[in-house]
Amino acid sequence: MNEVIASRAPGFRPKVAVVLGSGLGGFADDVKAIATIPYGELADFPVTGVSSHAGQLVLGHVGPTPVAVLQGRAHYYERGRADEMKGAIRAMAGLGCETLLQTNAAGSLRLDMPPGSPMVISDHINFTGVNPLFGEAAGSERFVDMVDAYDPKLVEQMLSVARANNIICHDGVYIWFCGPSFETPAEIRAARTLGADAVGMSTVPETILARQAGLKVVAVSLMTNFAAGLTHDKLGHEQTLAVAREASGKVRHLLRAFLEGYG
Repeated sequence: MNEVIASRAPGFRPKVAVVLGSGLGGFADDVKAIATIPYGELADFPVTGVSSHAGQLVLGHVGPTPVAVLQGRAHYYERGRADEMKGAIRAMAGLGCETLLQTNAAGSLRLDMPPGSPMVISDHINFTGVNPLFGEAAGSERFVDMVDAYDPKLVEQMLSVARANNIICHDGVYIWFCGPSFETPAEIRAARTLGADAVGMSTVPETILARQAGLKVVAVSLMTNFAAGLTHDKLGHEQTLAVAREASGKVRHLLRAFLEGYG
């Protein structure tokens, strides 16, 4: 895998790996690309089965920062595997990335955080009962410390960048449900009781894999709807994509400013 990448971008060493979620794949256009490689040419990269996930790796720069942009992810609900992104995340660590920057589309559990709002994830709740490290070989590396899973300094840096660019950006706890069905109102009430601020179907397994690989993590959710039961709106993937497309400019601006100033 690294041989393929090395042949397309000789000597390139990214600092930040970026995972683009539903409706946010257009950020790849903000990268001054050196090479674009379809996932199908990279061993152990996922097969993406969601229409808005292009399934390609874009290598290049955002400002002075060298980046590896994963344009799309695979989800647990697609094949019932929580470790779908294991090969990709470990490849990013192998390339020399020090940070994983994730994005996703999510449902808001807070009326003060309406659709179109970005939220920096400060922590997460795994509500699925599964883990991408199931089946790992015996040894201490299967027992990953998840305190400060979302690096506090990077969280504050993202919030500071948002303030500097006049972007209203919240912070809060993300809860992972399996999908692909949306949550019931009762499940959302339970999630709010547990302390969640946003709900989604991704991101958590990648965070676990990244922490195991020694990567720092920072993540931004884009609210595309109010979660079930908060309003009378119907939920659907097309709505998710429509809102994400409409608000993606704000998130792209935030990501670009963060990466341009990345230390």
